[in-house]
Amino acid sequence: MGSKAKKGLFHQYLAQLQRHPLRTKAITAGVLSGISDVVSQKLTGIQKIQLRRLVLKVLFGAVYLGPFGHFLYILLDKIFKGKKDSKTVAKKVVLEQLTSSPWNNLLFMIYYGLIIEGRPWMHVKTNIKKNYPSVQLTAWTFWPVVGWVNHQYVPLQFRVIFHSLIAFGWGIFLNLRARSLTLTKAK
Repeated sequence: MGSKAKKGLFHQYLAQLQRHPLRTKAITAGVLSGISDVVSQKLTGIQKIQLRRLVLKVLFGAVYLGPFGHFLYILLDKIFKGKKDSKTVAKKVVLEQLTSSPWNNLLFMIYYGLIIEGRPWMHVKTNIKKNYPSVQLTAWTFWPVVGWVNHQYVPLQFRVIFHSLIAFGWGIFLNLRARSLTLTKAK
């Protein structure tokens, strides 16, 4: 694909983002969640892509992650009146890390266990009790930096997209983590 075609696609994307921000962010989050899952499946040695799992991951991104991020960033900008000084950005990051980060990781673990893997609630609950603290602590070593960059330098309309791009890698980490825990329990 030539650079002119790429530029045209990018401008179309920006136009969709302007006209239909929620829909565009939801689709983007869904697509990136799906690609992240395909990479995760391949990295864990799955030879044939598990289509059901892939569709469920796309749905999680499109139905939850994209819309949640869209409204979260709007809300944070309203609460802090769109300010970008260091003190305000620090407050946004702390608020985000104490609320949405723990919630998103917990929800992902529940969704992955119950919906994607189809495990009974008792197994999912045990897994969460055992592994959620380390997942969240890992998140707190990584996501505050991303949040800082996002709130300080990224325009509001691109924050979900930036977050989704970084979440692409985080999703691979979570998938590999969930997979290794499943394999460990199976042994």
